[in-house]
Amino acid sequence: MIRLSILDQSLIGEGETAADTLQHTVNLAQMAEECGYHRFWVAEHHNNDEIAGSAPEVLLGYLAASTRKIRLASGGVMLQHYSSYKVAEQFHLLSALAPGRIDLGVGKAPGGFQLSTDALQAEYKKPVRQFDEKLEELTHFVRDDFPDTHRYAALRPRPQVDRKPGIFLLGGSAESAISAAKLGISFVFAYFINGEEEVLKEARRAFDAHLPPGSEAEFHLAPAVFAAHTKEEAEKHIVSRESIKVVLKDGRKVNVGSREQAEAYLENVTEPYDIIVQKTGIIAGTKEEVAEELTRLSGTYKINDFVIFTPIKNAVEKQLSYQLLSDAVLAAKR
Repeated sequence: MIRLSILDQSLIGEGETAADTLQHTVNLAQMAEECGYHRFWVAEHHNNDEIAGSAPEVLLGYLAASTRKIRLASGGVMLQHYSSYKVAEQFHLLSALAPGRIDLGVGKAPGGFQLSTDALQAEYKKPVRQFDEKLEELTHFVRDDFPDTHRYAALRPRPQVDRKPGIFLLGGSAESAISAAKLGISFVFAYFINGEEEVLKEARRAFDAHLPPGSEAEFHLAPAVFAAHTKEEAEKHIVSRESIKVVLKDGRKVNVGSREQAEAYLENVTEPYDIIVQKTGIIAGTKEEVAEELTRLSGTYKINDFVIFTPIKNAVEKQLSYQLLSDAVLAAKR
């Protein structure tokens, strides 16, 4: 059975204030709850004039108070900028406020360009620790399962909670899928960034191959989806069918939405780099056409959970897309 969730970036519409946009996010979460969506994810981006969502851990607290039962998740916290212990405490606190409804999704990307990254990491000692090391530490904090000999074995995130947040890694490669699987945490493949099905196939296979026996971790897929009454109406929302990945010599990788954004990012980069053009995973059409493609992906890659990303700035058109998708896929469950 297919289960749907929503990823919202709080995109600022024409003539809107940040307050307007964030209220649209609240309204969308409430609509998602009524329509039967399983989880509502909110993102983290920095120094972006078009996005109001810069602090998912703050927004989730407000959403928890504005909804009753839908699960809520960060999609994701950009862990490279923060203390693993602090992130664990934030999500334990959220879990105490909304027991059984909070999940912690983390991402490897910076969530912004070099200037905001420098500001966020100004107090860090260089070189900054590797992401996989911080992710493993965060996982131990949330699960409270450090080895007895570890220096943090006696340290607990407070407040303690009976129902701990689930942990997800968001990424778009087999490498990231393996990182999640080895830790026994769930993985969300960012198909809306990397829509190459060969990469998806490799990531799905790698996740299963490296998952510890008995693990309940899941593989989720996050496509960009535009549903409308006609295919033409849906396709008008597609800005581009490609994304750009900048790969720096030191191994850092940054995904940007366009060549123009890549050029803006590279203005502050002095080291050698490569640019990789990726196909994006976009599904656009009527509700029947979109549901058919989700069903194909579900069957082909044995995926039950889809995190639907619909980057439409107009709140009415965005809600319509999610409502149509709900009618086609979730109506029987309500």
